[in-house]
Amino acid sequence: MQIASMHFKSRARSNMNDAQLQANLRKMQGKFVAKRRASLTELDDFEGTRDAGMAIRQRALDDLDAWLALFEQNAVRAGATVLWAETPADVNALVLEIARRHGVRKIIKSKSMVSEESGLDQAIEAAGLTVVETDLGEYILQINGYEPPSHIIGPALHKSKEEVAELFHRKHGTPLKTGIEELCLEARGVLREHYLTADMGISGGNFFIAETGSVLLVTNEGNATLGTTLPRVHVAISGIEKVVPTLEDAATLMRLLPRSATGQSISNYVDVLTGVRREGESHGAEAMYFILVDSGRAGVLGSEVREALRCIRCGACMNHCPVYQNVGGHSYGWVYPGPIGSILTPMYAGLEHAHDLPAASTLCNQCGVVCPVRIPLPDLQRKLREMAFERRLRPWPERMGVRAWAWVAKRPSLYALATRIGARALRFLGGRDGTIRRLPLAGGWTQERDFPAPSGRTFRELYAKRGGGRR
Repeated sequence: MQIASMHFKSRARSNMNDAQLQANLRKMQGKFVAKRRASLTELDDFEGTRDAGMAIRQRALDDLDAWLALFEQNAVRAGATVLWAETPADVNALVLEIARRHGVRKIIKSKSMVSEESGLDQAIEAAGLTVVETDLGEYILQINGYEPPSHIIGPALHKSKEEVAELFHRKHGTPLKTGIEELCLEARGVLREHYLTADMGISGGNFFIAETGSVLLVTNEGNATLGTTLPRVHVAISGIEKVVPTLEDAATLMRLLPRSATGQSISNYVDVLTGVRREGESHGAEAMYFILVDSGRAGVLGSEVREALRCIRCGACMNHCPVYQNVGGHSYGWVYPGPIGSILTPMYAGLEHAHDLPAASTLCNQCGVVCPVRIPLPDLQRKLREMAFERRLRPWPERMGVRAWAWVAKRPSLYALATRIGARALRFLGGRDGTIRRLPLAGGWTQERDFPAPSGRTFRELYAKRGGGRR
């Protein structure tokens, strides 16, 4: 998938001016939030469960090499083949080699964010093979010309049902339908034939379980169940950070993942797949492959933002993020949008290609508060901002402004004088109604919003007036 994160500002501006997109985003705002809040009341000790989930993910990362080795050992023992991909191109090459080896002509896929990183679908089609996405959201995006996903959990949440209805009418050649249930039934009818005729199924992996060499898949549509058990070949692709030590650990994380993602106590389907079909079993793949992908993850593990690898891809951070809710997922320009994307994209794709993303945050910490595995997202965004500043990736006026502020801030008397002058100047700019509509040298702040002018006195002055200390 082509990286367009360096165009965040222009894409965000365009999306904020897109009336249809804004209407679609407004319909979704708060829905996941309310469902999540209601589902958390079912847990006797949600905060304790979060602590346990954080500890599980951190334990896996702290000894990642050992858990990966154990996973490979147990997966091979169960009859699977474990392959390793260092780059996105390696992912595509391995999948195409597996397809060649088994004489595959048609491939069905369930949702896999890692395969989005490598543009796997396009590589499969370029090799002359057929590939069909079976997750409804991903299928909608595929038949719309491989439109990128805009959300980790709901890839097509940026589309209205009317847009989907028109797309189905155009692509399927069927009468225009308007009801959601009718549209789902139409998609089911189209996809069912592909389930029955596919040679290979490709899935992601919510968790790879070291203790058993298994992959755990979470879906609400059942597409992963059909896509991994009906075809004769199953390929599960996920990042190396997705390994967890034990089945018990996976069970703990499953108390967090569905609730944080969709507000469900448990998703409709949870598949734990281990090895190939054995004698006497009625379903399952004849050949099973795991592809464990690095693609920058080892570098993140050794960096100052390593805690981001604890992510379990629930999407809660973006569901609560005021920036994401207004600019939409496509503004971020790559696979992972929202607060977690503002960290992963610069680390995977290069900070020089995405240094605007860590700055696309109010640092309000709504994302950090709701993260089920306690990733300190604003702190990591701040670290990436510092890295971008040190590498001179930020615009020179911004760098000069920050340096000037730092120079003044280190001199208390000068800082006090400057803030007194600044407070009075801002009060003057507020005009008669007390609203600042234009701010010199800060047009980016006032172009889209008005600000209430300050009272004209600094905090120190107001504090001293109340007898709180010296001026």
